[in-house]
Amino acid sequence: MAGVIPAAGLRATGVGALPHRDPDAACRAVLAAFPEVPYAPTLPNKNPLEAIVLAEAECLPGAEVRDGRVTVDTGADEAMEAVLMDYLEGRYAGYAASEATASGFHRLMAYELSGAVLLKCQVTGPATLGMQAVDAGRRPVHYDGAYADVLGKALALRARWSEARMQEHGVPTVMVLNEPYLTALGSPVVPLDEETVRSSFADIAALLDGGIGIHCCANTDWGFVFSLSPSLVSFDAHAHAREFLLYGDDLAAYFEGGGVVAWGMVPADRPAPDAGELDRIHDRFAAIRRTVADLVGDDTFADRSLITPTCGIRAMDEAGADGIMAAAAAVARRARGEGA
Repeated sequence: MAGVIPAAGLRATGVGALPHRDPDAACRAVLAAFPEVPYAPTLPNKNPLEAIVLAEAECLPGAEVRDGRVTVDTGADEAMEAVLMDYLEGRYAGYAASEATASGFHRLMAYELSGAVLLKCQVTGPATLGMQAVDAGRRPVHYDGAYADVLGKALALRARWSEARMQEHGVPTVMVLNEPYLTALGSPVVPLDEETVRSSFADIAALLDGGIGIHCCANTDWGFVFSLSPSLVSFDAHAHAREFLLYGDDLAAYFEGGGVVAWGMVPADRPAPDAGELDRIHDRFAAIRRTVADLVGDDTFADRSLITPTCGIRAMDEAGADGIMAAAAAVARRARGEGA
């Protein structure tokens, strides 16, 4: 297991982008809802460069962002060699996220966070970035073996810089790879090369001191994901719990090895739930809990589970996003037996 993280204890946290344009307002909302497991929000409505894929382009050799796309020069040999040497020697300072691409992260790091149980941050994962960044012929660089290898190592350096910045607060950390493209595992149309994904994940995990997670907002080959032994697996349980639970044996082994699952229980593509809908969400989560507890015991389930909203919260207005985060926190409190 890569970087086992503290017991989750049915706490709540968030995922991904928020609609806020003011980093301070976004961070205050995160800390109000998730004081024990705060996460660094991305704010693509403030600056499109904070969006998934675009945010990490600045750490790739030979990369250029134009018209919302990332194009790379796969012949930038000197720049690629520099990344390889930086990775081998652990030189991550030059891979810092800029204020333009990570305003929420920079603002959150200015807060007093020593009371948190876990700090969480996300970067675009290598499968997703490799499929979205293209060469001059518009071919995804995931299919260019040499560049895909460098891409994984560049992301490792970016992730290590982010982790080091979080570690200044003296709190355990988890770096989550945002990987919607893992839905393409096994696809005959846009196939992912599993060994390329596995190698890049291993490169990133090897450079980190703390935990590493994977977030995939849709269904995928969860057996493959578990085989990577991430510290955290985050997914949309509201829509895909049934498919996820088909991997019961893998999930049980994952929990027993110290892995954490972040269950995306509160839908973020609609207004914050009212009291009746919160009851229904709680009932769905209770049903999941019973199913998994039959495999590993309720204490293990509780120790290794977080509760989050699903993806899509960026589409809400700020008040709506704040309400969805508050709802996730309420579901977590109820699951812990603390009332709503």
